Amino acid sequence: MIHNKPDILSCLAHLSSDEVFTPPSVANKMLDLLPDEIWSNENIRFLNPVSKSGVFLREITRRLLEGLKSKIPHLNTRLYHILQNQVFGLGITELTTLLSRRTVYCSKSANGKYSLITFNNEEGNIRYINSEHNWVRNKCTHCGASQNKYERKNILENHAYTFIHNSQIYNLFDMKFDVIIGNPPYQLNDGGGTGSSAIPIYQKFVEQAIMLKPKFISFIIPSRWFTGGKGLDDFRKKMLADTRFRVLHDYLDAGDCFTDVEIKGGGKLLSLG
Repeated sequence: MIHNKPDILSCLAHLSSDEVFTPPSVANKMLDLLPDEIWSNENIRFLNPVSKSGVFLREITRRLLEGLKSKIPHLNTRLYHILQNQVFGLGITELTTLLSRRTVYCSKSANGKYSLITFNNEEGNIRYINSEHNWVRNKCTHCGASQNKYERKNILENHAYTFIHNSQIYNLFDMKFDVIIGNPPYQLNDGGGTGSSAIPIYQKFVEQAIMLKPKFISFIIPSRWFTGGKGLDDFRKKMLADTRFRVLHDYLDAGDCFTDVEIKGGGKLLSLG
């Protein structure tokens, strides 16, 4: 009898309605939007700036392992090259960073005994930085979070995501990335509830990615920006005026992407190139 084992990353429960784990099938649909020749290029660098389960990094590694067979025939040498030089991530929390390393390196410590390859530090190329909000008049200047709501003790997550809060993001890995891809956090509770009353922050991740000037950007975000409002008016204008859109998939029912979480306003696969 043959037992088909499910992909463990398709079985994870979501952290919340704004921090949603991406199913492997959705991650691969996003990767399918990239040019085929990318997977046979040993110099392309990938960044997932909002790694949660590590699914994007794992699937990127899987594709590169296949695409680089002819250029780097030896499997271990190929794997070492990919994980050392091509695949990078930023965890959104300490917990998800450990999970991402476990997914990609098969060890929560990149320099551990069971890591697929041995780095000279425990982070490898999947890092977590405990960033802080910048409070001015009770609001964070980076993301708009309420100081009353998110100025927390160290035992609680403050949701100051590194990619949009760290002023040294350009120098974090000391390199330029060719592809930035991921599923960013969608919103922050403003104290008045969730859904339509929450502060959207996904646009901050898109804008930051654009500022880094990669060759390709692919994000999945809510489609509420179509109508503007709630701090999205400028973002909407920029997106409508941007001539670099290549592919845009709009899911009228977010359940077509995420079957067990409600995302008001639908979900969007957004690809800029």
